[in-house]
Amino acid sequence: MTYESIQKARSLCAVQPNLVDYEAERTSFTWERARRGLSGQQDGGLNMAFEAVDRHLESGLAQKVAIRWLGRDESRRELTYADLADASARFANVLAGLGVLRGERVFLLAGRVPELYIAVLGGLKLGAVVCPLFSQFGPEPIRQRMQIGDAAVLVTTPSLYRKRVAPIRAEVPTLRHVLMVGDDGRAVPPEDLPEGTLDLASLLHDASSTFEIPHTDPEDPALLHFTSGTTGKPKGAVHVHGAVLMHHISAFYALDLHPDDVFWCTADPGWVTGTSYGVLAPLTHGLTMVVDEADFDADRWYRILSEERVCVWYTAPTAVRMMMRAGTELTKKFSFKHLRFIASVGEPLNPEAVLWGIDAFGLPIHDNWWQTETGGIMIANYAASEVRPGSMGRPLPGITVGILVRDAEGKLHEAPVGTEGELALRTGWPSMFRGYLHEDERYKKCFEDGWYLSGDLARQDEDGFVWFIGRSDDVIKTSGHLIGPFEVESALLEHAAVAEAAVIGKPDPVAGNILKAFVSLKAGFAPSDQIRREILSIARTRLGPAVSPKEIDFLPTLPKTRSGKILRRLLRARELGLPEGDLSTLEADSVAPRGATP
Repeated sequence: MTYESIQKARSLCAVQPNLVDYEAERTSFTWERARRGLSGQQDGGLNMAFEAVDRHLESGLAQKVAIRWLGRDESRRELTYADLADASARFANVLAGLGVLRGERVFLLAGRVPELYIAVLGGLKLGAVVCPLFSQFGPEPIRQRMQIGDAAVLVTTPSLYRKRVAPIRAEVPTLRHVLMVGDDGRAVPPEDLPEGTLDLASLLHDASSTFEIPHTDPEDPALLHFTSGTTGKPKGAVHVHGAVLMHHISAFYALDLHPDDVFWCTADPGWVTGTSYGVLAPLTHGLTMVVDEADFDADRWYRILSEERVCVWYTAPTAVRMMMRAGTELTKKFSFKHLRFIASVGEPLNPEAVLWGIDAFGLPIHDNWWQTETGGIMIANYAASEVRPGSMGRPLPGITVGILVRDAEGKLHEAPVGTEGELALRTGWPSMFRGYLHEDERYKKCFEDGWYLSGDLARQDEDGFVWFIGRSDDVIKTSGHLIGPFEVESALLEHAAVAEAAVIGKPDPVAGNILKAFVSLKAGFAPSDQIRREILSIARTRLGPAVSPKEIDFLPTLPKTRSGKILRRLLRARELGLPEGDLSTLEADSVAPRGATP
């Protein structure tokens, strides 16, 4: 589809985008002015939960629906801003009554149930550091994270506790309290309450709904997010309450949120996207957000987008590819007349996926970029701006991007326009992480000469658009060429049969490495030599023979991390014939089971 067709699709939307003149906004932007968009505490403090919930009670939004929760059994539950303020105050009082102190870590291990969101907000009100965990983690990654985080409290369900926590609880000596969440918020019957745990519903019922949020310095720790990296033990990135400013303005600029929107972020709160943009950012804008408890199902997702009148949808490339695999026939059953903006994050969005949005919804899908460490969206494609499929977009106002290379002496320099280098950010934005918990030296290595070094390779064109090349440790050198796998994978996806693709370097005595592709096909297509030849032909035509794969293998599904990112390292290890049990370079929880929800 052409850029003109994308603009025509946008013109059908009557809502004025928040960011119309990109250059003018970047020139005039100041963090001081942005801060005025939040209320702040009367004593000059800044508390995430207050900005997300309590401040709206004084602006006429007390009875507005904040969370529209959809149960996997088709049940529904709506919580107004007044409900959230009440319930989160009760949770803060529960923690205080248990002797939990400000700065202690409160871990959350549950599915997408209302109590999880209440606990996030209540913990932040108290001044505890909140750490949501992905509910599909097994015992080992849970143990690792709670040990690193010195967990004081865990909120979970009886079934998750018995399967995942009880076997390792003795190995987390700092864990003083485990609070049980029952079905639909009901109390857990005494006979179902595991030994050594407390029923949260009963505690909330007995707690006061009045809680005075203490003075919160913007630099006070608020969130602990663990990276799901593929090497070594997980890293605990610490974020402060002041990060809520970045959450708020990035949702305004990059997600184009408006107060009357219905917003749906499909990310699990166990990941940084699900906390920053599935809990905090939308609530700071006083809108209604959809929370779906169920696992991915294409028909269900289309139905939610249509029936819940979703205006802005934030999802992941993995989910987009899964919907692409299901075809566009399903979309004909539904109307998406309220949907005006779609964004994606988690890994680069291939150009074919951007354009698929036009066919499925009449809208392009807008890629954006950020990391656990950045705490908020740094680079984005904006609602009123040109979309260049394959580009991550341009930096947000207030964010300075650099593409850095090292000279012969190892010193950093900004690369010429169009040159590949490491993507870096000038330090000082509000949501920049403040440390890796217990790993000061590891944290210091992320910064140099006033830059945060992302570890991603990219280039920036003359108009400021940033193009992802690959992770610095994913780049492949073949016959003297440095090749980022993303560009090659995007070319392979142009074949109508390809659902997903991953490219690795395979050792070769002559070239050093040759490019090998692993491909998963869409429903209705079967692996064949004919399809293999067609895919290779597209790659050679699109990229040239030096940059196209020499081999292609077909797989039913590609291995992914639990957050949905394709694991090229695992594919490389398998190609080298390493037993999967000996893959010491892979974190214990890296490989998602087939069918795991992104």
